[in-house]
Amino acid sequence: MNSRAEISLLRSFRSTLPDAGLEGLPADSGVEEALARRPDAVIVATPTARHLDAAVPAARAGCWILIEKPISDSLEGVEQLRAAAGVLLGYQFRFHPGLRRLRHEICSGAIGSPLRATVEWGEYLPSWHPWEDYLQGYAARRDLGGGVILTLCHPFDYLRWIFGEIETVLAGTANTGQLGIEVEDTADIDIQFRSGVGARVHLDYLARPARHRLSVTGTAGSLAWDAMDGKVDRETLFRDQMRHFLACVEGREQPACTLDDGIAALRIALAAKHSAAEGSPYVL
Repeated sequence: MNSRAEISLLRSFRSTLPDAGLEGLPADSGVEEALARRPDAVIVATPTARHLDAAVPAARAGCWILIEKPISDSLEGVEQLRAAAGVLLGYQFRFHPGLRRLRHEICSGAIGSPLRATVEWGEYLPSWHPWEDYLQGYAARRDLGGGVILTLCHPFDYLRWIFGEIETVLAGTANTGQLGIEVEDTADIDIQFRSGVGARVHLDYLARPARHRLSVTGTAGSLAWDAMDGKVDRETLFRDQMRHFLACVEGREQPACTLDDGIAALRIALAAKHSAAEGSPYVL
């Protein structure tokens, strides 16, 4: 890549975000029109259910792709992304130094054999994007792939990153009616790993103030991580992720979160949704 990257935009021109900072950047409204510019790399940050609308054509064009998590709201079409030059999934918590340290300590045996993990993550949905009507945002809409299980799916990725492959998922969800949305605003998911570790994940759109914590108990101790402790700014994770993505495009690094990782995380999320709908465990 050139030292001075050229940036162009693919836009619906219906965004609620201000245009400040976008002046002078070329913008297209169609995927094929945008790909005709022959980009080296494509960042897909559309609503969940529309990720593949841009990602699959970009893959066929041989681009590198950074795709926001989760890959999609279903597994249909995700295998077509293997045509891409490379794929990095946007699970930015893999770049959190605290979570990386916790993983290192667990893998090095600092707390013996891990036995149990607990994740608690809640954020009040109306406060996410105060400049827009949250009822119209992707997180609140079924047609755009919303709901807490898909939208707050980071724990499915980082738990698997720490503890390995997952065996079974048992989930329950609820729509409390507090937000007036059509998707689940609360979920409790029990996960059993092949290693024998058990985990409970709680997700909600209701918590004020926001909280995001992981605690792990082992045979010789315990560890905890708090994503909201203020020691790492959220934007730092995105900057580090972008630096890594550019290094991947330039061939200097390999993706920290691969397409296979993204498919695995999506399978867990979909298993949780299936389990909640059926009221029974789902075996992966």
